[in-house]
Amino acid sequence: MTTIAEPDVGLASASGSITVRPLQPTIGAEVGGVDLGRPLGTAARDEIKAAVLQYKVVFFRDQNVDRDQQAAFARQFGPLYVHPSVNKPDADQLPAAHQIAAADDRKYADLFAQQQAEGWDPYHSDTSWRLVPSWGAVLRAVTLPEVGGDTIWVDAGLAYEGLPAEARERLEGLHVTHDYRSALLRSGHDYPIVAHPIVRRHRETGKKILWVNFSQHPWIVGLDRQESRELLSIVHDQYRKPEYQVRFTWRPGSIAFWDNRAAVHYAVRNYGKFPRLLERILIADEPQYADL
Repeated sequence: MTTIAEPDVGLASASGSITVRPLQPTIGAEVGGVDLGRPLGTAARDEIKAAVLQYKVVFFRDQNVDRDQQAAFARQFGPLYVHPSVNKPDADQLPAAHQIAAADDRKYADLFAQQQAEGWDPYHSDTSWRLVPSWGAVLRAVTLPEVGGDTIWVDAGLAYEGLPAEARERLEGLHVTHDYRSALLRSGHDYPIVAHPIVRRHRETGKKILWVNFSQHPWIVGLDRQESRELLSIVHDQYRKPEYQVRFTWRPGSIAFWDNRAAVHYAVRNYGKFPRLLERILIADEPQYADL
C-alpha cells in the first residue's frame, strides 16, 4: 500500500497573520503575512527569529522596502555590524549597508582567480574572519538579471550529521584558518588570521555544525598540505550535496534573512556581465563581543 504524505502548507503564527512554508525539510522557508517596511510586534519578531533558528534561512517576497527600512528590520534582531569594506559613499548614509555588487567580481578578479586555483567552490559564511562573526544577515534584491544569479544555502548542521562516524572523529577538535587579510588590506583594514573549530556548536540551538569558509584560503592548523586538503575535501563534498541545500531564485522585492552560524552559502555567478546588485545588512552577535 502506498501512502501519500500531505504537503506542509505552512505554520500559522500566534497572531494568525504570519505563515512559514518550508522549502526543504531542514533548510529554507518562505515567510508570509508580514510587511517588513513596518516595525514588528514582539510576537512577530519572536516568530521570525524562531523560523530562522529552525530553517537557517527564511525568505520574504514582494517586500517594497528601501535601505533604511531594511536596516530597521535587521536592527530588531540585534545591533548592526559595519563591515570594513562597506562601499563609499554609502557608508556616509547608512554605515551598515554593504553592497554585494557584480562589479566586485572585476575589482577582486585576482582574489577570485586565487580561489579558483585552490579548487574550492566558495561556500562561505560572512565575517568568519572575525573572532566572533556576525550572527545574522539580511540581504535585499536591488538590481537583478532576468535569469540567473540564484543563491544556495547549506544546512551546516545536517552536513555534519551526514558524515560517517570516522570522519566526525577525525574532524573533531581541529581548527581551520579563515584568512581574509588580502581583501581587508585593500580597504585599509587589518585583522589577524583567525582559526575556528571545524566542528562548532551553535550557541542557541546547541547543534554541531561543519564550519569552513572555502573563500578564505582554508588550512587545517597543524596538518600538512595533503592531510589538510583530504579532510577539507570531506567537508566540501558535504556542502555540495543537494539534499543539504536550498536554492533561492531572486525576484524584485525579495529579501533573505539567515543564521550565519548555522548555514553557509554560495552565490551562483551565471549572469555574465549583468550589473547584479544586492544590499546586505549584518547583525552582530552578543553585545559584549561586538568589538572583537
